[in-house]
Amino acid sequence: MSRIALCHFRVGETDGVSLEMAKWRAVLERIGHEVVYLAGSPGPAETIVIPELHYADAFNTKIVDNAYGRLTDYADEAALREAIETVGGSIGRQVARAVERHQLDVLVPNNIWSLGWNLPAGLGFLEAVEASGVRAVGHHHDFHWERERYARPTCGFVTEALQRAFPPALAGIRHVVINSLAREELRRRAGLAATIVPNVFDFDAAAWEPDSYNADLREALGIGEHDILLLQATRVVERKGIEMAIELAAELQRPEAKQRLAAGLWDGRSGDGRIVLLLAGMVECGADHLTALKRRAERLGVALVLAGDRVAAERGWWDGGKVYSLWDCYAHADLITYPSLLEGWGNQFLEALFARRPIALFEYPVFVADLLPHGFEVASLGSETAGADADGLHRAKPDRLRAAADTALRYLTDADYRELVTAANFERGRRLFGLQVLEPLLAGLVEKPNGAAITSP
Repeated sequence: MSRIALCHFRVGETDGVSLEMAKWRAVLERIGHEVVYLAGSPGPAETIVIPELHYADAFNTKIVDNAYGRLTDYADEAALREAIETVGGSIGRQVARAVERHQLDVLVPNNIWSLGWNLPAGLGFLEAVEASGVRAVGHHHDFHWERERYARPTCGFVTEALQRAFPPALAGIRHVVINSLAREELRRRAGLAATIVPNVFDFDAAAWEPDSYNADLREALGIGEHDILLLQATRVVERKGIEMAIELAAELQRPEAKQRLAAGLWDGRSGDGRIVLLLAGMVECGADHLTALKRRAERLGVALVLAGDRVAAERGWWDGGKVYSLWDCYAHADLITYPSLLEGWGNQFLEALFARRPIALFEYPVFVADLLPHGFEVASLGSETAGADADGLHRAKPDRLRAAADTALRYLTDADYRELVTAANFERGRRLFGLQVLEPLLAGLVEKPNGAAITSP
């Protein structure tokens, strides 16, 4: 048995990394290990808090702006380096103390050694591992070279830091990626072997259904009983391609489409209500992008509901107001939209499979490489966009948009066909990406000596 710390900037939220950490924790505990979280804020279970790790830490936001945008808050490269190394040293000492105080056997940094979001954290964790000798498994969901934000470091030190610690080539560190494209790119760029551990879901959990708690969800969010609810369950960030979900909603409002919907929906409701796109995730995009999304929705006549302040990973009450879980939203959704331009894997795709909801998606590269070959049926927006408008919002190709809308209409109106598709998708998902897939992989990662990658399916 090992005592393992799952480490990230935040825990217990609705972002994909936090959700995946919860699954790792469940499986690791099931096979006999003790698990704690180590993050920048308290979580739903035992959490070692290091405030400098917080996702929204003001100092780190300034570092990100100066490291990848413009070097304006520091006199020169040397001053920026001193600031990063000072905080990195503090984080490293706190991690090393946590290893000793909590008798940790294994650290699992999630995105800390890959994304480049928090340079002090990446360097600090590396220092802690080197100083303490603790075993480490770098769980890399996203890499800095995949994001435009990190493509242009402002100085040589930032480039050196990325090369040294993102990810680190230390003999005592194992590396985990979540898709085949990342494994090959990591090997090509850094000469590092990695184990693929795909995102998974507990397909044996209780189904998400309307109940006494979430019965008022539509009313609380201003969505009518006969409105057709398209759920965008991701965070609101630029790479999620939400603008194409807006286009799909608009396509479903064409007169001929509305006529088909008005004849009746899959569950017996009248479909003569609005098409509503519910954005259930946290808003973490720039203000300009959010404004552009709202402007596109208004121009196309699409009802857009932002509910990130009413939806969390778990049910509860905040500031006297009722908060629904993300799963409550799935229980009331008619169709899931997932038009991401870039994903490390696809948590919301798996959630939609489990929820037995049909999916309309853009075929992002990892979907094409690792999910499409398994035969999942979706309403596809294609794998190429028609470019971006003046606001930087992408447009779906017209022929693919029409085809996706036609498929979505069948999902929404043909109950037998909908059941056939969603049941087959569910069974495929359970077999390929259920929690049982994690057990042998995680057992090997934390129990075997550090070194070469574990063979994964």
